Amino acid sequence: MSAARQPVVTKPDDTRASDDTKGRLLKAAIEVFSEKGFEASTIREICSRAGANVALIHYHFGDKLELYTEVLRHSMTCGAPSPQPVNIPLTDPEQALRFVIQAMVERVLQTGGQADLRYRLMLHEFAHPSTATARVVQEVMRPMYDRLREIVGAILGLPPDHEKTRLSVHSVIGQIAYYAKSAPMLRTLWPEMKMDQAQRTQIAVHITEFSLAYLRRTRPPP
Repeated sequence: MSAARQPVVTKPDDTRASDDTKGRLLKAAIEVFSEKGFEASTIREICSRAGANVALIHYHFGDKLELYTEVLRHSMTCGAPSPQPVNIPLTDPEQALRFVIQAMVERVLQTGGQADLRYRLMLHEFAHPSTATARVVQEVMRPMYDRLREIVGAILGLPPDHEKTRLSVHSVIGQIAYYAKSAPMLRTLWPEMKMDQAQRTQIAVHITEFSLAYLRRTRPPP
């Protein structure tokens, strides 16, 4: 009589090694995608940075698009402040706008280990739309965009879907995107602009006050 087959048990060390490899791949993917965008990034470069075999991308994530989606999800949940900008109450729309602009400026302009790469990924999609754009819109841009429309609409006294509301929201986003994408030029034109904490706050306050001046002037009288 043959011996009964024993179940295969995954060793704890194997599980930890697998999790470590997946974590290294995810960290490398975040770096590469945020630097180059979706289309210009390659699985080979991501694996090279992670020190992992190319086949492990398919094992852990499926394909490049699924890896990119996981990067977006990770970026949205890792190190995010509380409360989230999309959850700020509308009891004081102008204060809500201040909070959201400050949070977006911080996330776009922070550097080093504190950097929140979500908006850098988003800005790549603004400049170079990719086959992943539809997913980026739904995973990253849509919640913040819809919240900004609610806030700006409340300040203007107009519906979130009104054309003037949308134009105003895009103007706010455009100001933030300018500082994020023009850093090399700014360092030449304005060498004193170091993008430290004080200057990031100064930029956020300026964008807010600049935007509110228009919104207050434009809204209809009570």
